[in-house]
Amino acid sequence: MSLQSNLRRVVLHLLMLVSLPMVLLFSLSSAPSVALANATVMKQVLPDATVIGSGSFRWLGLKLYDASLWAARTNFNPDQWQNALLALELNYARSLEGKRIADASIDEMKKLGIGNPTQHKAWGDAMRQLFPDVDKTTQLTGVYFPGQATRFFRNGAPIGEVADPAFGPAFFAIWLHPKTTAPKLRTALLGQ
Repeated sequence: MSLQSNLRRVVLHLLMLVSLPMVLLFSLSSAPSVALANATVMKQVLPDATVIGSGSFRWLGLKLYDASLWAARTNFNPDQWQNALLALELNYARSLEGKRIADASIDEMKKLGIGNPTQHKAWGDAMRQLFPDVDKTTQLTGVYFPGQATRFFRNGAPIGEVADPAFGPAFFAIWLHPKTTAPKLRTALLGQ
């Protein structure tokens, strides 16, 4: 081998040694900043909330996200979750298009028999506008206020709301309804 070839290999090796810690540092530093941003949101929006339960959602064996349900424990009843101020935090494990998340949400509401075609269209349109494409660095949080608009945050920053008061219970039912398509996740989220 030539001196030039060896030199190239040594330079590439050094670049990898320098780059790897930087990549790791960046990837590790983004997670705490998202968690901190969401903690700030929770303190502002639901100051008495704590994590009720958490779990992972898998589809065909692939983890799509980790989920945590937040509420004030003092007035939270798993059988009457529709009456409580709630936040659902989803930390994504892979890239997904926002449009597909919105469409899947409407499909789940239909499976549960919640809403009518007019509501499904309006809710689907609203979610397609709100929900961003996600990846491993994305945390989406939905905040449910009974009888009010449902607000959404991406990595702690507000991205909008769905004003229809009927949307909140329909959306949260995807995870919390007794007939959800993810019963193990429901049990974990409700802390049961």
